[in-house]
Amino acid sequence: MAIHNLESVAQFNSQRGQETLHPLISVLDQSKSKPVQANRYSTDIYIIFLKDVKCEEFHYGRNKYDYQEESLLFIAPGQVFGFDLNADTFIQPRGWALTFHPDFIKGTSLGKKITEYGFFSYGVTEALHISKRERQIVLECFKKIKEELHREIDKHTVNVIVSNIELLLNYCLRFYDRQFITRAHINKDVLTRFEALLNTYYQSELPKTEGLPTVSYCAKELNLSANYFGDLVKKETGKTALDYIHEKVVDIAKERIFDRVKSISEIAFEMGYKYPQHFTRLFKQRVGMSPQEYRIAN
Repeated sequence: MAIHNLESVAQFNSQRGQETLHPLISVLDQSKSKPVQANRYSTDIYIIFLKDVKCEEFHYGRNKYDYQEESLLFIAPGQVFGFDLNADTFIQPRGWALTFHPDFIKGTSLGKKITEYGFFSYGVTEALHISKRERQIVLECFKKIKEELHREIDKHTVNVIVSNIELLLNYCLRFYDRQFITRAHINKDVLTRFEALLNTYYQSELPKTEGLPTVSYCAKELNLSANYFGDLVKKETGKTALDYIHEKVVDIAKERIFDRVKSISEIAFEMGYKYPQHFTRLFKQRVGMSPQEYRIAN
């Protein structure tokens, strides 16, 4: 199926038969939208969907996602989303949608920190599932923005709306923190699989051919987006995913250093380092002595 380009807020609204009050931002109550054609889109705008009913066969990137009740999905410019259905199929949008063009937040505090909201890079299966109380808070933010759009534009309009978007995103950070806690059993399983993945990696020849395992490689192997995986590891362990990998590298290296038949350079190569001095630097940072000093001391 061809991928269409979604260039503007007005285009998004027009497809749904709704009025555009501001060319760069919109809040839609989708119960008032007309059915939209089932296409896939690459987007030039930010979109936050609040879905309050199940919506099957929605695609985000290369993955399918079946919405459960009360969930939020965040889409950033450059991403692909939509429905992988027959183009003649029309779907009735439901819930709410907040859309805004990157130009709307340029020069604002939000424009400078929008990339810090990592959930815009989460995968579709990592959507935010919210409680009824949390949904009320989200709707309050949506409605405040919508009310402001119905006012006559003045010098305060942009600041007030941007403040409400930022408030919404900060609440979503809190809700994601809560979700990491309430899904702790799932997160523990991810950490167990992460540990097993690293063990398997270092039992293979991959370090010699591919080098050190990267965060993006591990996330992909665990079917997670790199951002979500990194946030999950940080929440569960207090360490970044890269720190966790480095810790594992040093732990395995300690065992191999006891094999005095191999030189430190050979062990560095086995661990995925092209240059032994890089391995030595990491080892000394973590252990407090060089690999050679560690070997002699033990």
